[in-house]
Amino acid sequence: MDPDALTFTLHERRGAARLGTLQTSHGAVRTPAFVVVGTQAAVKGVAPDTVAAAGTQLLFANTYHLYLRPGAAIVERHGGLHRFMNWHGPILTDSGGFQVFSLGASIEHGVGKVASIFPGEAPPRLPGGNSMVRIGEEGVRFKSHIDGSLHSFSPEVSIDVQRALGADMVLAFDECTSPLHDEDYTRFSMERTHRWAERSLRAFERSAPRHGYPQALFGVVQGGAFRDLRRESAATIAAMPFDGIAIGGNLGSTLQDMYAVLDWTIPELPDAKPRHLLGIGDVPSILEAVERGVDTFDCVAPTRNARNGAAFVRRGDDGERIASFRLNLRNARFAEDLRPLEAGCDCATCRSYTRSYVRHLFKANERLAQQLVTVHNLRFMARLMEDIRTSLAEDRFAALKAALLAED
Repeated sequence: MDPDALTFTLHERRGAARLGTLQTSHGAVRTPAFVVVGTQAAVKGVAPDTVAAAGTQLLFANTYHLYLRPGAAIVERHGGLHRFMNWHGPILTDSGGFQVFSLGASIEHGVGKVASIFPGEAPPRLPGGNSMVRIGEEGVRFKSHIDGSLHSFSPEVSIDVQRALGADMVLAFDECTSPLHDEDYTRFSMERTHRWAERSLRAFERSAPRHGYPQALFGVVQGGAFRDLRRESAATIAAMPFDGIAIGGNLGSTLQDMYAVLDWTIPELPDAKPRHLLGIGDVPSILEAVERGVDTFDCVAPTRNARNGAAFVRRGDDGERIASFRLNLRNARFAEDLRPLEAGCDCATCRSYTRSYVRHLFKANERLAQQLVTVHNLRFMARLMEDIRTSLAEDRFAALKAALLAED
């Protein structure tokens, strides 16, 4: 790996929790950090300069989607994702592996993107459907969700596409399993992911950056919610010369399962490399994962909730804890509420608009409503991570966690 692609500096350790700086080709990321998802080279409904003004340090873009539309060659002709989308900070891309899952096992099992990644804490699963994916040792064949056309992905194709996209950090190609897969299949899949990790490394080492700056490669730990498999996968990926480690795949049926997966996985990972938790972004999970030593997180929750009228808040108006950390602004009780979305928030929305006005926009089907709440939710996540970093620097993370999760 290119030593100029990424450096990770640890400033403080508070138990397993870490305060650090991730230096990439497009700037530094102070960790722990939340990574905002811009699936198709855009954070839905919000311009890049607005995303940056909210305090966002790092974006996450989707290899599968950008491969299909507009195509990696078009992004490459722009000079890479940074110029294509006018984002000047660091970018992380996934491998396309999760889309293999979402088009395959998640449809068949009724979990994942079509339900909850934690089916034990969700309403009954949706009925299963027909997989759009065929997985083999060489890679995967899949039907495009856009037009039904057939495509093939492999570790080599994924790396080539991510080289063309030009993200600062890219992920090795992997297979994500479902909470409903048994241990035998999960082991089979994990071992194939390890072979794909080796092929991803070789493809990455044989190729060269295409946009004048180095890229870093992260390996992905799999193994489902099985202790021995997670430990084996973590040790196997940790022994490979990746620049960082991502924790992915099936994290169990409940949040408690996920915490156990982290407890099994993180002790096997190298202390000197950054650790990314894929697809997790709720407040309790972030706090628990930071406490266990995770450095970065990505999730669509801030933007998806905003589009559905939910504003993130730390406490209710009378100080009570809201377990979901969300206010449903479509609720009739906000029709005449002249307060900002969240007291004490410094975001552009809270400085200028009321709950009443934003509710009116949602009821009138004005897209501005989604934009305003997205700005607030992005700032909420940035403020949360700022407070976490400050608490780690001042050795009071436990107090911050207790205050955020206190029942009264």
